[in-house]
Amino acid sequence: MRLIALLLALFPLAVSAQQDSRLQSLQTGDAGRGWEAVGRLNMQGVGFCTATLISERLVLTAAHCLFDRRTGARLSEDRLEFLAGWRTGRAEAIRGIRRASIWPQFDVAAGAALGNVPADIALLELDRPVRTTAIFPFRLADRGLETGDSVAVISYARNRAEAPSIQESCHVIEQRRDGITVFSCDIDYGASGSPVFIVEAGEPRIVSVISARVESTERPLSLGMAFGDRVRLLAEDLARGGVLPAAPGAGEGARGAARFVRP
Repeated sequence: MRLIALLLALFPLAVSAQQDSRLQSLQTGDAGRGWEAVGRLNMQGVGFCTATLISERLVLTAAHCLFDRRTGARLSEDRLEFLAGWRTGRAEAIRGIRRASIWPQFDVAAGAALGNVPADIALLELDRPVRTTAIFPFRLADRGLETGDSVAVISYARNRAEAPSIQESCHVIEQRRDGITVFSCDIDYGASGSPVFIVEAGEPRIVSVISARVESTERPLSLGMAFGDRVRLLAEDLARGGVLPAAPGAGEGARGAARFVRP
């Protein structure tokens, strides 16, 4: 009921929002130039998500991408692989994952509960740094989002897993006080962890990641989170060897943890 009430409250805003652009494939080298730091995160035996380099060693994604959606079990790092700039069978760089840090309030047992969205963030440390002139990691935005902001999203997803797609303009329907951001962006399975960009100081910077899709609406709605200090604290945790405590239930496993919210 909480989600249904949310959607009913937001619907007038969604209708009056500015026009969103359509998804465009970045299948060619020219189309994808400058976006090579966005890549596909393969989860062996499970599927894939989207993830983004924010430094030569660190990759940002959604926390639920590190769990088996069928069992709720945490995936070991040797089952994860990051393919930077993956396009039509080729990547600019392929790296394994050395270790990962998940925001401690993320609770896999809570599945797709709305309250889990603000904590659905993880930072991965690569087994080797990415040092190539073809890839420029993205910086994080200095400011947060506000209702009405125009954003862009780059994602891999079902039926477009072999090349990323960009939606150059979708919008913030609401930035909620609980840290949940509601977007009008068009996402699908595999788009979890996709970077959300705003233009700041003349360059695209990451301001959120996609956590979930809201189903049963008349137009696309997706959910992300306000970062606050989360990314910085996750990076500090990795530098210490990854010691942030897990939330209660996070290690117990749970079925039905796919991040597609069904009202």
